Amino acid sequence: MKLLRLAVAIAILVAPLTAPLTAQKRLRAPDVKYVPSPQSVVDAMLELAHVTAADIVYDLGSGDGRIPIRAAQRYGARAVGVELEPRLVAEASDNAKRAGVAGRVWFVNQDLFETDFSDATVVTLFLMPRLNQQLIPKLKALRPGARVVSHMWDMGPDWPPEQTQDVSGLMIYLWTIR
Repeated sequence: MKLLRLAVAIAILVAPLTAPLTAQKRLRAPDVKYVPSPQSVVDAMLELAHVTAADIVYDLGSGDGRIPIRAAQRYGARAVGVELEPRLVAEASDNAKRAGVAGRVWFVNQDLFETDFSDATVVTLFLMPRLNQQLIPKLKALRPGARVVSHMWDMGPDWPPEQTQDVSGLMIYLWTIR
């Protein structure tokens, strides 16, 4: 498990330095490389958060859109994917159309640190620990009852998770805003 975490961390840290530049305009350089969460982890994250049709799910760093799309497909939730890479926003939008949930799922090409996600009832993330910790003030400002679920990393010692789950060796963490 430690070796897997180390390999993922190295890939996430090094990839932005080696990724080819595209002709598309970027908002800024990405903080992490896109590494998709396995479908089993996506399903477990949404189950752990007890997502329902009444929820508004925000996925920060949404990549190909698998978490927002699954939230809409399985639970009927409305969902927003926030992604810095224009190519991934386009791919996610196409994936939502193919999945038949384009009316319930939206993808925005925005910097997650500049995005207003205050209407979220569920926030999902798969970011590096430093980014998770930078988001803590915005996450703690969510309305009471909102849930935050992180794949792979927690929020550090100052905000311990209320629940953890091991999904085939991959950890997910849950916090509920009080």
